[in-house]
Amino acid sequence: MSEPLRGDGRYKWIALSNTTIGMLMATINSSIVLISLPAIFRGIGLDPLTPQNVSYLLWMLMGYMVTTAVLVVSLGRIGDMYGRVRLYNLGFAIFTAAAIGLSLVLWRGPSAALTLIALRVVQGAGGAMIMANAAAILTDAFPARERGMALGINSVAAIAGSFVGLVVGGLLSTGDWHLVFLVSVPVGLFGTVWAFFKLREIGTVRRARIDWLGNLTFGLVLVLVLLGITYGIQPYGGATMGWLNPAVVAALAAGVLMLAAFVLVEGRVPDPMFRLGLFRVPAFTFGNVAALLASIGRGGLMFMLIIWLQGIWLPLHGYSFESTPLWAAIYMLPMTAGFLVAGPLSGYLSDRFGARPFATGGMLAAAGAFGLMLLLPADFSYAPFAALLLAIGLAMGLFAAPNTAGIMNAAPPDQRGVASGMLSTFQNAGMNLSIGMFFSLMVAGLSASLPSTLMRGLTAQGVPAQVAARIAGLPPVGSLFAAFLGYNPMRELLGPALAQLPAGRAAALTGQSYFPNLISGPFMDGMHVTFAFAAAMMVVAAAASWLRGSQFVHGEPAAQGTLQPAAGPGGPRPVVAIASSFGCGGAAIGRQLAAQLGVPVVDRTAGGSGSDGVNAPIPELEAGAGCVVVGPHLAAAARSRAGSLWVRLDGPVERRLRRVMTERGVDEATARRLLRAAEDGADPVQPGRYHLMVDPTAVSSDACVRLLLEAARGVRAEPPAEA
Repeated sequence: MSEPLRGDGRYKWIALSNTTIGMLMATINSSIVLISLPAIFRGIGLDPLTPQNVSYLLWMLMGYMVTTAVLVVSLGRIGDMYGRVRLYNLGFAIFTAAAIGLSLVLWRGPSAALTLIALRVVQGAGGAMIMANAAAILTDAFPARERGMALGINSVAAIAGSFVGLVVGGLLSTGDWHLVFLVSVPVGLFGTVWAFFKLREIGTVRRARIDWLGNLTFGLVLVLVLLGITYGIQPYGGATMGWLNPAVVAALAAGVLMLAAFVLVEGRVPDPMFRLGLFRVPAFTFGNVAALLASIGRGGLMFMLIIWLQGIWLPLHGYSFESTPLWAAIYMLPMTAGFLVAGPLSGYLSDRFGARPFATGGMLAAAGAFGLMLLLPADFSYAPFAALLLAIGLAMGLFAAPNTAGIMNAAPPDQRGVASGMLSTFQNAGMNLSIGMFFSLMVAGLSASLPSTLMRGLTAQGVPAQVAARIAGLPPVGSLFAAFLGYNPMRELLGPALAQLPAGRAAALTGQSYFPNLISGPFMDGMHVTFAFAAAMMVVAAAASWLRGSQFVHGEPAAQGTLQPAAGPGGPRPVVAIASSFGCGGAAIGRQLAAQLGVPVVDRTAGGSGSDGVNAPIPELEAGAGCVVVGPHLAAAARSRAGSLWVRLDGPVERRLRRVMTERGVDEATARRLLRAAEDGADPVQPGRYHLMVDPTAVSSDACVRLLLEAARGVRAEPPAEA
């Protein structure tokens, strides 16, 4: 059966609508729990700030993100091999089932916390399936001239979802905390059914062996590094952070060693999970580097801005600590508005002018906005703060859509799933790295001045010197987490000591202005460091984005409407016999040509369907139907068919080897071994045997398909006499 045409009529909009809902749901759930943690822990009867419960807090916070970061590349690769739509549908179903399970945790205590964490990990696996394949499905469905717009809408949904989740979580958690998880169920059920019945597989699917060793080593790299970061921001012994914890050092060192092992494995296996050859394409390499740097510069800083609002600004403006999580999300909405405006617009413009000017300009604008944040005082006026948030949102939206489109356009059609997974991995890993880095920078800034500030402030309010010294010596991360979770930081720090103070002094210490005024000086010292670091990351990301080069689209068949089938229903069906030398991409070109001609493809290449017998009868020919036969041999059954077009795809050995190295991600020695094995016994290159000789290493696949299509329309001759 022929492959359906890409981008036909309503289908591309169905794909965009469904994948946008999927990405929105997946990213909302990455942040909805952040704002709801106090309600969740109250519901299961645990105090998240006590030492024995901090691990529950961190894994509830980061388990979902760690899981998606670890799995997304592997799942993208599996989507390339077995069908992106199939895996995307499965991800929707798994995500929804986990949401149902989370809403049914009705008991309390540590076992409830462990169950929630485990189900969040399962939900993260479903979210990874969605994230890994959504961009690839859109790239398959939309022609190159419209991908920026489509991926822009999808990217905006993904980024905006993290802020929408904060608002939705804040609203729902004021009631029953189970609603935080239950809200995803109807959306998930609808999306699962809609995807199952409406999405279809139109991308290039190439069956291959699963790279188990590559999957294992890559998973270990991310798990070890992210574990090290997660526990590195926790206090250790008498230190404010755990970066000198032997377990953290060992995890990070082991992660680096596993990364070296992973690169070694991927350069040797015939079907690697991580297509290292893609990094030979500047548009792919520098687009991903820019995405990683942008994620590092943006992700952790968003936490810092929220803590700024919750710990200082909102209490000073009359909001109770308990209400600050919801209001912090509301006051951050200008950033979301900027994403919504700039993302689709920049995506549309990048389709015409390329990704480089918009992605680079977005990063430079973000650097400027972060630099201007340095001028704000702790108790700022909201109007300039909102304007800067809007500017950051516009800048990030200007960057995200063109950058995603540039990366996906640079990937070959049969590697779009793994390319999408790589991009998601860089973004998710950047987010986790960013949280660790920004918390570390902030804690380092606070540690320099907060202890002495606390000591002076508390003793001035009559707190006994011994108690004040104990509180001043506590790790600053406790105060940050307390403010972030909506707890009253001074009440948490003082604890039972409050009962020993006069009622008036206790009320003053736990009032809405005391802690914000006390911490504002040290906190702003830390914020200035983080703003400067974020601005520097954006400048480096802009440089990486510029190095991607001019607009680049990997060769593929033309968009729907530009190439028409050679004959309508009931008309004559051509037969095209394509003898392809190894490294010419004959199977992919044959599939594309067959789709345009409206005939089946018979793949007689090594590993293709029917490869067990290259000269076996072809039912389509015996029935008098048309087809495209592809292989290193010219099948005997095709020789007897009058009116067939005989084509040879061949090119210089070195160019074919380079193509194999790029598309399969193998080294030169492996490519040469594959070449020798494939050409053993193949038909010799004898120009007199063919109607047409084409070198696909010298022209794009699009041009090659056009040429063969025109030839198939015009040639109705007997095979050459020498055949």
